[in-house]
Amino acid sequence: MTYFTILHWITLIIFLLLFILLVIIAKKETNPKIFWSMVFSSFLVISMLSIFSMFVLDKYTKKGKLINITHKRVLLNETIMFFGRVQNVGRFKIGHCKLEVKMVNNALNLNNISGKTFYAPRSGIGSLFSSEKDRPSTIIKDFTIAKNLKPGDIISFSATMPYPPYFQKANIRYKLYCH
Repeated sequence: MTYFTILHWITLIIFLLLFILLVIIAKKETNPKIFWSMVFSSFLVISMLSIFSMFVLDKYTKKGKLINITHKRVLLNETIMFFGRVQNVGRFKIGHCKLEVKMVNNALNLNNISGKTFYAPRSGIGSLFSSEKDRPSTIIKDFTIAKNLKPGDIISFSATMPYPPYFQKANIRYKLYCH
């Protein structure tokens, strides 16, 4: 659940007043078909603007920061564990924070770039008859790491995901999304 701040409520009230103003202006139209089309189009425009502004306000009022994130591979069960802390650096309460982990197998290195790295010709017929398992080179996984985070609070987290045994020199990137 996302929490509305005072800025969210003020924005919603402004858009409601703008919609009422547009309906009053449309009331001057004598043809009922044109009146209802004006009301409907005003409703659509105001709704889209208010939804878009809610997302923008969410992005800029609810800020989180990752602190000391580390990872450790567990060879026993072929998993990778992520440890760290998340902090609410904004002035408003955060409903939940989601950590997106992206693992890329064998990231490009300038020393071993060749033409095969960028282009490998393939045929659709070959993929129909192949029995090899699909081995994705990129794995993206999301974790909910914090809920109901008050301003200034810091919460520790840990998350586990499978680590493909065929990965070599995996590049791991983190993104934090707070709402």
